[in-house]
Amino acid sequence: MKHAVRRRILRANPLPKGKESTAVTKTSNAVDKRSLLNPEQAAAILDWIRRRPRGGRRLHAFFATLYYCGPRPEEAVAMRVEDVTLPESDAEDQWCELLIHTATPEIGRQWTDTGEIHERRDLKGRAQGETRTVPGHPALTRILRQHIQDEQLQPGDLLFQGESGGILAGSVVRRAWRGARKAGLPPHVFDSPTGRRVYDNRHTRLTKWLNDGIPPAQVAEWAGNSVAVLLATYARCVDGQLPDLKRRLEAAGDLPGAPGAG
Repeated sequence: MKHAVRRRILRANPLPKGKESTAVTKTSNAVDKRSLLNPEQAAAILDWIRRRPRGGRRLHAFFATLYYCGPRPEEAVAMRVEDVTLPESDAEDQWCELLIHTATPEIGRQWTDTGEIHERRDLKGRAQGETRTVPGHPALTRILRQHIQDEQLQPGDLLFQGESGGILAGSVVRRAWRGARKAGLPPHVFDSPTGRRVYDNRHTRLTKWLNDGIPPAQVAEWAGNSVAVLLATYARCVDGQLPDLKRRLEAAGDLPGAPGAG
């Protein structure tokens, strides 16, 4: 309204004056701890998805990648088989590595130049062409190796595909996740914020990395965030480190006693 007055489109600001009329509601980007999944809940949901009659194993590999590596869903659906580095099956180190370099968010046909639902973009908050690598747990290595073999995927193929071979649709992902939550969680947990969104897999993983003592700078690199954003978002979820911090502070010692103090 002030801009319109300056441009002489309006003679005066028609909004009522007062602090309440201009005050901006403060919001927090911090993650709600109640949305995080514990290992038993995550295992129950992923197991139900794996046994899903229609596309269960394909979707299981997708959700397992979200849970173990924490990419954004739009980054995971853009991955190609060649973006996954798997160790030899007889190697001692069975950790895999994911290369994240593209995102294909769903924004609607009316908003894309191509008329497609998805739009190909660079990574969020990163320079054009920038990439990042994320380590994958040996459990994920086994899942992805089997997934690539079962689907007979080639290096240039999308790692996670829809039934027709195209990009995995967000509607399919959300529907499968909701069904798995309803089947795998007790009713009172299903009605709670726990794992309500597919994105909560990412929140759970990043929080676990921080709680496991991974340095924030490293977690931020794997997540594709800045350290400032990471800490502002997940600081309230970091738990279980107080006893160790107390030991460190106590080891620093107390002030020396005053002369003559008894």
